[in-house]
Formats: sequence, C-alpha cells, structure tokens
Amino acid sequence: MELRHLEYFVAVAEERHFTRAAERLLVSQSGLSASVRALERELGARLFVRTTRSVELTGPGRALLAEATRTLASVRAAKEAVAAAQGLLRGTLSVGTEQCIAGVHVPELLAGFRAEHPQVEIRLRQAGSRLLAEDVGAGRLDLAFVALCGPPPQGVRLTRLTGEPLVLLCHPGHALAAGERTRWSELKGEPLVDFQPDWGVRELTDRAFAAAGVERQVALEVNDVHSLLELVEQGLGVAVVPRHFARKPEAAGLAAVTLTHGPRPVWEVSVARPSGDAASPAARKLCSLLELPRDANEERDGPRGGAGDDGGEDDQ
Repeated sequence: MELRHLEYFVAVAEERHFTRAAERLLVSQSGLSASVRALERELGARLFVRTTRSVELTGPGRALLAEATRTLASVRAAKEAVAAAQGLLRGTLSVGTEQCIAGVHVPELLAGFRAEHPQVEIRLRQAGSRLLAEDVGAGRLDLAFVALCGPPPQGVRLTRLTGEPLVLLCHPGHALAAGERTRWSELKGEPLVDFQPDWGVRELTDRAFAAAGVERQVALEVNDVHSLLELVEQGLGVAVVPRHFARKPEAAGLAAVTLTHGPRPVWEVSVARPSGDAASPAARKLCSLLELPRDANEERDGPRGGAGDDGGEDDQ
C-alpha cells in the first residue's frame, strides 16, 4: 500500500469531492481517481459512493479513514523527528482552538513560534472543543486549546491552563439585571442564547441547568461569541457564559450577574495533545512557549469541574 494512495484517499474523504481534492493536492483529477481505484482494488472494497453531486464514504471507507489519518500523521512525525535530531524544525504545525479561549493568547503564541521557527508551516482551525479534541486523537491536529466538559477522547491528554466561573449576561433593562446576583431558578422560562452543542461551554451549561433542576430551551443558537453578545444586547435573550466573555469590549453595555442557589460550574481551558510520546517536535516546542500555571503541570484524562456542587447562598 503506497502512502501516496492513502494521502489521496484522505483528501477526497475530507473534501467529499474529487475535483477539489485534486486541486488541493495539485494533481490531475484522472491521476487521483486512478489512485483511489487502485487502493480499492488492493483492499477489495469500495471506499466511496459516487454520485453526480457528492462523494460519500462507505462503511469500509470510514474504517480506513481513521487508520489512514493516523498513519500519515505518524509518517509526518517520523520525518519531523529526524529533522529535529539534526537540529532542524520543519514541517507543519496544525493547531486547533475554540473561539475566545482563556488562559492563552493564541495569535501572540503562534507569532512567537513563527519568529523562532520560520521553516515550520502553521495551520490553524477554529471549531468546537469536542470536535477539536477528536481531531487531536485522530492525528489531524498536533494540539488544540479546548474547554471540554468531561473526559477527552481516547488517545488524548489534557493539561489545564485556567478555569473560571460562569455568569449570566443580560440586557441592562432586563428584570434580572436589577441586582448583582440572581438564583438559577429565576432563569426558568427565559429565552436563552447559547452556542452549538460541540462547544465546551454549551455542554457545561447543559449540565449546569440539569443540576439546578431548571428546564430550558435554547431559543437562539450561534457559532461565534460576537453574535451571542449582539443578540443579548438587542434584548432577544439572556446567556450563561464564561466570566471573561463579559469583559470583552462588545459586552461593555451588558449586565453580568452572579448565579446563586445552585451549581457552581467551572469553565476549564486545557491544552489537548496526543497521549504518550506521540506529540510532534513542533507541538512540543509550541508548548514550551506557554506559561502554564503551577497546578497545570499534572496531566490527566479530563478536566475538573463540570456542573459543580450546590453553592447555596455563599456563591462567589
């Protein structure tokens, strides 16, 4: 089995289109198609279902994709390890991050890395924490800055960066903005603005509302922080968010209210990396630039926190 065949297969699987995959790889479409057919003959299975509009993986194709991705990542890591042993740092650094993450300024971190290692190509992907952690486990990302609620996927380890409580954000004219604190129970029936389910903070708020015994329905679901803040500013709903979201300039006109008489959820930000010694030399160099808090030196299978316990009247 040729590595080139696996590379072409993965490109088609990710693009779901032969023409786009060929353009991405800078090869002819006929050559790419021939390579995929050769791989199918070798494996004795159809890998794609082709229609005039789309290309979808078959069951065998999905099984191969996970292993092919890991294989290509291992080959890349082997090449980079040899270069590192020669005092060189080359190749690609693929980083993921959830939007508006705390504990690290990702653009500044990547700029510092590039200044020290200009021969390394940096790639950045922004998505929800759960998807990013899965990409780390599958070898599609070298590392990711995530806010997971619960343990990471198999093959992924977390190093904690920081943690902070959740607060209620609402329009200053909203009834719940009258005081500095409000009970979780007072959120019952309120229209809520929240993120899509793969975001770490969404999973955390889902658990927190369940722990508080408050039924809720997300009326407005978004995929970026600024849209959430704008919707709250227009009085279309309230939002439960990490405290530092309330400190953004776009949130200056909103009321941030402490939630009491219920759970005390902690939004924890971590670095997600492959388990064991699978991290690439570039990923290890990037992590060496991080200023980790003293308690982040221990790596674990998942973040602490979650919905938290009942804080009663002493919630801070």
